[in-house]
Amino acid sequence: MISLFMTFSDSTGERRILPDEVGAVAELVGSIPDMTEGLLFTPLEQSVDHPYKADGSGPVFALQLRFPDLFACEAAMDRGSVLANLATGTGLSGLTGRDVTHQVMLTRAFPVDVADDPAGTTTPCSYLVHYPGPAEDMNAWNLHYLEHHPSIMRTFPNVRGIEIYTRIDWVDRLPSQRVEYMQRNKLVFDSPQALAHALASDVIKHMRADFVKFPPFAGGNKHFPMLTRVVRAGA
Repeated sequence: MISLFMTFSDSTGERRILPDEVGAVAELVGSIPDMTEGLLFTPLEQSVDHPYKADGSGPVFALQLRFPDLFACEAAMDRGSVLANLATGTGLSGLTGRDVTHQVMLTRAFPVDVADDPAGTTTPCSYLVHYPGPAEDMNAWNLHYLEHHPSIMRTFPNVRGIEIYTRIDWVDRLPSQRVEYMQRNKLVFDSPQALAHALASDVIKHMRADFVKFPPFAGGNKHFPMLTRVVRAGA
C-alpha cells in the first residue's frame, strides 16, 4: 500500500480551514481515480496533554491518501489534477497561501489488539509523527525501528491502528514542495481523550527507553495530535 501525504501549514498560526471547506475537500478527494481511502487531518478543537506539546500546534490541515500501487499514486499527481488544485488552494480560500508539502511513502501496517474503526467514532484522533532525518545508516535505522518500536506501540491502551511509513522514490508534477522525511508513523485512537490517556500511561517510558537505543540520526522528530475524517473511494 502506498500513502501520499500532503501538509498545509501556516506560520502565523492564525488561519484555520473551515468545516465546510473540509467537506469540500472530502468530496474532491473522493473523486480521485484509484484512491482507496483518504484521511483528512485537522487540528484539535481543544488542546490535550501529551508528552510533546512543545512541538507546537502542527499543520492547519493534512491529507493521507492511500493507493493500491505507486503508479496509481503518480497518475493522481499530474498537472491539472485534483491534487494539483488542492496544492494551490484553487476554489478553497482556507488552503490558499499555505506552505504546502507532499511526500509519497510505503505504508507498513502493524497489528493492534483493538481493530481500527475511525468511521465508527465521532472524534477519531491520529497521532502524526515524522522524523526528517537523516540517519547515518538508513538500513540500520529501519531494522531497529521496525523490529522494536511497533511492539511497544501496541501496548498503548486502546490504540486502534499503528502504521509506519518509509521512503521510496516517486515522480510527480505537483506545484507543492517535495519533502523526503526519512520516516513517518501514525497511531490511531477513538478520541483526543483516549490519545491523551494512552500517552500518559507507562508505555511512554518504554518508548523513550527504546528511543535512546536508536541508531544515530539527525533532525529530531515532531508529534501532532489531529482529528481524523475518513473518505472512502468514490465518496
